[in-house]
Amino acid sequence: MTSATALWWAVVASGLYHGLNPGMGWPLAVSAALMERRQAGLWRALTALAAGHLLAMAAILFPFSALTLLAAWQWEIQLGAALLVIALGLYLLVNTRHPRFLARVRPTQLVLWSFLAATAHGAGLMLVPIYLGICRTVETDAGHAAAQSLMAGTAGIAALVALTHTAAQTVAGAALAYGVYRWLGLRFLSQAWFNLDRVWAISLVLVGVVSILVLV
Repeated sequence: MTSATALWWAVVASGLYHGLNPGMGWPLAVSAALMERRQAGLWRALTALAAGHLLAMAAILFPFSALTLLAAWQWEIQLGAALLVIALGLYLLVNTRHPRFLARVRPTQLVLWSFLAATAHGAGLMLVPIYLGICRTVETDAGHAAAQSLMAGTAGIAALVALTHTAAQTVAGAALAYGVYRWLGLRFLSQAWFNLDRVWAISLVLVGVVSILVLV
């Protein structure tokens, strides 16, 4: 139970971390509100960003929920996921350029932008080792459980992980975006920009390494 609780807190913590990261889009919400000159634009943009982020999390987690049916290979699947996360983190450390296709998405397509940004930065992949760890804490006799029942259980966990993570991400991003919009304004965005690209890449590597250490 303690392990499961820690993993769920990791889902929330990663959501808060993603929400505070400017690369996940909260500055776009501030920009939308400033351009519209009303607060409603902020909440509308944040809702769109949250929807795109949730879709990106689901698109990554649900395929792995199907893989967990291969209970005999669960250790190998989790190891492979951890190595994939580490590989992406190392790639982002070497390749520091932002994906160019994100700049081609129109400002009105925030759901699509959020989905592509979260996918390109590996936000969903960061959740995979945590999600697989949560699945391992569920007491299920995979050898006797019906495949349909096992699939429904792991898919349900995937949905709950995606929703919990996105809720935390939205709260963190909304708090920061509202503070900038309400009190700090455009000057903060132009003069006090902070770049978390390297920290983000390192955090991917750390999540993968910790996942492997837990398996050993």
